[in-house]
Amino acid sequence: MRDLPRRPRWLPPVSLALSVLGLAVSIYLTYEHFTGSSTLACSGSGQVDCLKVTTSQWSKLFGIPVAMLGLLFFVAMTAVCLPPVWRRAPRWVDLARIAATGVGLVMVFYLIWAEFFRIHAICLWCTGVHVITFVLFFVLVFGLLFTDPPELVAQDDDSDVVDHDSATSRRSD
Repeated sequence: MRDLPRRPRWLPPVSLALSVLGLAVSIYLTYEHFTGSSTLACSGSGQVDCLKVTTSQWSKLFGIPVAMLGLLFFVAMTAVCLPPVWRRAPRWVDLARIAATGVGLVMVFYLIWAEFFRIHAICLWCTGVHVITFVLFFVLVFGLLFTDPPELVAQDDDSDVVDHDSATSRRSD
């Protein structure tokens, strides 16, 4: 396993917690989308109006509900942020996580733009998903910055190995 990077201990549980939280909110928003937002727990007055946001033309992208896209995103992120995946995944999986959350951030910026400039209303549940995506992205980036590359891990592992032949020959001299 010397070809695996050594990641910070806080990274797997924090990324998993954020992914599961995003998944929970996305499940709720997807449920609300398909049930006509009949039980949407959000203010419906003034600038904060979840119903207006979740039923607008901007609540779909290419005919797919953005809540469903968020759900799929967080299912995937939860899967790749499970502790066994963190323990066994090579470095490219770290980069794929960051790329996926980068795409998620682009989507977040698009949806925020739509809320402010097209819908003229804000959905607090959607904002929660936006914040979770933003924080998850930066957690993964900072985690990558504090990850020891495989070469350094291999060097650390080699320094712990005792060369028994040279130790034995020194004792016999």
